[in-house]
Order: sequence, then C-alpha cells, then structure tokens
Amino acid sequence: MPAIMIQGAGSNVGKSLLVAGLCRAAKLRGLSVAPFKPQNMSNNAAVTVDGGEIGRAQALQARACGLEPHTDMNPVLLKPESETGSQVVVQGRRIATVKARDYAALKPQLMAPVLDSFHRLKAAHDLIIVEGAGSPAEVNLRAGDIANMGFARAADTPVILVGDIDRGGVIAQIVGTKAVLDPEDAAMIAGFLINKFRGDVTLFDDGYRLIETLTAWRGFGTVPFFPQAYRLPAEDALDIPATSGTGAFRIAVPVFSRIANFDDLDPLAQEPGVTLAMVRAGEPIPQSDLIILPGSKSTRADLAYLRAQGWDIDIAAHLRRGGHVLGICGGYQMLGQSVDDPHGIEGPAGLTPGLGHLSVQTTMTGDKRLTRTTALHLPSGLTIDGYEIHIGRTTGADCARPFASIAGTPDGAISANGRVMGSYLHGMFASDSFRAAFLAALGAAPSTHSHDETVEATLDALAAHLERHIDVTGLLALAR
Repeated sequence: MPAIMIQGAGSNVGKSLLVAGLCRAAKLRGLSVAPFKPQNMSNNAAVTVDGGEIGRAQALQARACGLEPHTDMNPVLLKPESETGSQVVVQGRRIATVKARDYAALKPQLMAPVLDSFHRLKAAHDLIIVEGAGSPAEVNLRAGDIANMGFARAADTPVILVGDIDRGGVIAQIVGTKAVLDPEDAAMIAGFLINKFRGDVTLFDDGYRLIETLTAWRGFGTVPFFPQAYRLPAEDALDIPATSGTGAFRIAVPVFSRIANFDDLDPLAQEPGVTLAMVRAGEPIPQSDLIILPGSKSTRADLAYLRAQGWDIDIAAHLRRGGHVLGICGGYQMLGQSVDDPHGIEGPAGLTPGLGHLSVQTTMTGDKRLTRTTALHLPSGLTIDGYEIHIGRTTGADCARPFASIAGTPDGAISANGRVMGSYLHGMFASDSFRAAFLAALGAAPSTHSHDETVEATLDALAAHLERHIDVTGLLALAR
C-alpha cells in the first residue's frame, strides 16, 4: 500500500498537526489511513491498545484516522531522563537508557523493528502518512538515520518538506535544506509546503515561486495559521499557552524540567469558567483555587527543581490559605513524606524528602505499570477513563482514603482535611462528567463542555482547512 512522508525544514514547523489534518482528510475521503513516525522524542506518551506506549502526537493522529493507537505507529520513542540521556522504547517496551552520544551506536539496530512496524501497518491500510523528526538538514546525524532520509530511502517513501514561515527565513529553510542534502536524499523530496502563514497569502507569491525555481521542487500550497490548534492535545509542554481561559476558577501548574504526560491539562485549558496558568522557571505560583503537580519522568530530580524555584514555599502558603492541591503520578509521589530510589532507577540511588502534605511514602521499583484503565472516583462515585504509566509503589496512612478504585483496588490518597489529593491516574480530566463534578466540588461554575466533541470537531476543521489551502489530492497522489 502507498505511503508519503512529511518532513520539516526545522523542528516545530507543524509536522504533527499537518499529519493529523491529512490523516483526517484522507479518512473523510473514505480511505483506511494510519499514521507512522519512525522515531519520536517525547515524555508525553500515550498507552496503546496493545499495552505499550507511543508519542502523544501519534495517538492524536490515530484518532484522526479513526483508529486506536498502536505501538507500530511509533516504533522508537526516546524519553529524556536527563540533559544527556534518554530511555529508549522500542515497539512499546523499554530496552535501554543511553546517553545521547551512545545512541548513534544503537541506531543501526533499530531500523529493522522500524521497518517491521511500518510494513505491518502498510499491509493493513490503504495509505500510511509518515512524520519525520527534527530536520533532514541535520546532516551531521545522517549516519544510521531512522527518522528522516534514512527511513525514506529504506522504505522508498516520497517526502514533502515543510517550512515554517511564522518564524521567518522560510526561503532559506527550504532552499538551504536542499543545498546541504546528499543528492540521493534530495531526490526523495517530491515537493514542499509553507506552513503557519499569517495575513494575505498572495504577498508570498514571489517567494513561493523563488523556492520552486531554486529547488526544482513542486509547491503544494501555503497553509494559513490554524487558530484552533490550541484545542488539540499538545505534545510539548511549551505548546501550552502560559495562560489559557479567563474563568473565575484558577488552576496553576508548575512546569517541571522533566514534566511528563501532561495531556491531563488539555481538557482544563479549554474548560469554560477556568483560567489555567502554566508556571515556568523563575515565576512564583500565583494565587489559585487549585494547584496541580503534574507527572514527571524523574520524580526526585523534579522535586529538587521544584524546591530550587521556591514552589514548595508557594504550595505551603496556598494550603494555609485553604487552597487545594492535586498530584498526578510523579506529582502524587512528590506530595508524600519521601521518595526512595534504592536501586537508582531514575537516576543516582538515594532518598529524597517529599513535600510532606500527604502521609505516604514512595519506593521506586523496576517494574513499570503501563495500562489503560477505568476507575471509580470514590468521593463522587463517577467513572474515570484514563491510563497508568509509572514506576514506584506508594503506601501510607492517607492511602486509607483513596482517590479512586480500579477493579476493587484502591488508587491514590487524600489528606484528612480533603484538600490534598494524589492519584496515579493520567487522563482523568478527559472524562467530561468527572471533570465537571470535580471542578464544581472545588467551587468552579457548572459546565457541560465536551472535550471529545471539541477534539473531533477541531480535527474536522483542520482537515477542511488543509483541503481549502493546499493540493491535498495532488499530495496524496504522490504516495507510493
């Protein structure tokens, strides 16, 4: 079955969104279509139907196709654990943690599982839309490449190169990419797209024709900026605006250096009646009704980061004022008395004092819990559809007041005064009834907002946006 690949002239040019939109457009044309990304780097993972994990962007793209996410859609996932090293997940399972310098030696072993997953998808669908990673212009990383041109040539998949005009220099982005590519790599590129244009598109006509002349590549159109993009789940925490909404109920979220699985926040960012503030390094936590401590790829390291920002003092003051705190996964672990990593699973072995707001203790263990789940929120009696993706075992007195029940097994903990809560459940706020009841119990205005309906409508709008502004028919016809 045919496939086509979307690569970027730089990072964050909008590849993931374009692939999601093209997937939905192909589905609306009656095609069985699936997304594929050979290699992704993200700590915002999704749990798949086959019990593994992939990048959150590929989960959104799967949804655009009307599919459940599967590990074959993102066979190599790199999850940064430090400034220099990452966990390597292959076909949904962790195989190693390596330094960036050592990953190059590992890459040649990864092409086989990448192609294995790709060919399985091709056998099951009419069309595969592939997303590259970073930029093929990073020719210093070309040896052993599985993410861009190395994959395109191994799979004989034609490439569309995307440039981001919003950041400026788009002519140099695209023309410069051709200039540095090996001629055989450049021959894989069948055309280009200009993305994120603001204003009158015709003002770029001369620049567009210049790119066609200098590259001899066909232009498939210019995509105006898509303002509804914020309604779709973000893969990078930096893509979540500093402040979302203007509602009276205020939620603050400290952004950890290793923040992970922050899709918990997407439904809250769009909830009427809520203002969501993402608190960055160097900023104090503002006065809020609720502070959410999100997930973390390295709980003890982010506890140190939290304290270095002075956020521990802000959280204590918030609680003295009568505020509420919810910790999710790593954030839940931080709220306890201690986090012990005796075997050095997340970093150097040792024990770190927690924030002390829950009477629980966490010990890191080698086994990783990775599952979709349906839970019962005990205070409200409402059902939560979510997932678990964590290491560590948490016990203690406050676990006698669990946050939820999963198949009869208690999850999480609630403080004696009810104002501090912790849970291992990710994705809880995508459940509309639970989200509305949880927020209302803390004083937010009643809401009937549907997160699922918003995401579906936005994917349809994105597909229509692409159909209006680029040659989708011609682009899909290139697939082979």
